[in-house]
Amino acid sequence: QVQLEESGGGLAQAGGSLRLSCAATGRSFSRYAMGWFRQAPGKDREFVAHISGNGDWKYYGDSVVGRFTISRDNAKNTGYLQMSSLKPEDTAVYYCASATWSNSPSYFLSGLYDYWGQGTQVTVSS
Repeated sequence: QVQLEESGGGLAQAGGSLRLSCAATGRSFSRYAMGWFRQAPGKDREFVAHISGNGDWKYYGDSVVGRFTISRDNAKNTGYLQMSSLKPEDTAVYYCASATWSNSPSYFLSGLYDYWGQGTQVTVSS
């Protein structure tokens, strides 16, 4: 079992930045991939970013590439999502997720992640 807790959400202005954190407890964090997803009201959950267990592989959703950066500090059992050049359409609840695999070509599928945090709200004002 693993428990995930997101933090760092809040209100930002368009063009601003926020950094989300995802603290993991309960098992070894460094072996497994993690991802960030988001869900806006009335919309499906959307893939945002993925990082492999060792941090060598990173992938991003089309809507955030070039603006968001995913990273991890395995020594601290924590993952991060640095969000820059924020837009109002980035407003959503952001979730971190942990897998039981290190890397996969299907990293963008939410159903392949086994553990989820409770989510943190990000609101971007225009």
